Amino acid sequence: MDSVEVRVETGDRLLVDLSERIEQFCRGRGDGLLSLFAPHATAGLAMIELGSGTEADLADTLARLLPRDDRYRHKHGSTGHGADHLLPAFISPSMTIPVIEGRAQLGTWQSVVLVDTNVDNPFRRVRLSFLPATRGHGGGS
Repeated sequence: MDSVEVRVETGDRLLVDLSERIEQFCRGRGDGLLSLFAPHATAGLAMIELGSGTEADLADTLARLLPRDDRYRHKHGSTGHGADHLLPAFISPSMTIPVIEGRAQLGTWQSVVLVDTNVDNPFRRVRLSFLPATRGHGGGS
């Protein structure tokens, strides 16, 4: 398995498109599976269409689901930081994508994004791991 950790600057952005980094990482690797993992308690990974208003729709939906106020028991950090810690329950910190001939098999309108509501931490990490396909026959004798 080949694996690399990429540093992602989120700043105050809710979404960071990872699609180009994924494309570069998969290029020349053949067939297999790409695993992505964000090792954070307050960030997740999503597959969405970008540039069509989806970004604002997601922001509005998260604001309704996870309001940024002082209702949370988890109190450290900026106001509403408790909501950040609930985000991975709704937007998983991991995903797996099939790779064929060195290309992640994303649909026409699919982009992979890091979703980060935590303004207290402007830098994140995402691990990309490629597991190559095996060409042999399965077990048995």
